[in-house]
Amino acid sequence: MIPHELLADLGERLGTAPPTDEERETLLAMAGVAAHASERWAAPLACWMAGRAGVMPAEAAAVVREITEEGARSEQ
Repeated sequence: MIPHELLADLGERLGTAPPTDEERETLLAMAGVAAHASERWAAPLACWMAGRAGVMPAEAAAVVREITEEGARSEQ
């Protein structure tokens, strides 16, 4: 099954639309930041938390970047 099919079917069953191309790219970028700043398993959970909070991907990505930048500054 290709990813677009999986997401379309999941969206249909959950009663929501799959992410747009822009939202997908933003979520993947956010997941990458979360994974590289912490551990890999933080990536899907950060995305889940953004969705659960009802926050748009761009806003959630900005918060994740802010958190990782604060963490980097505190390690110096």
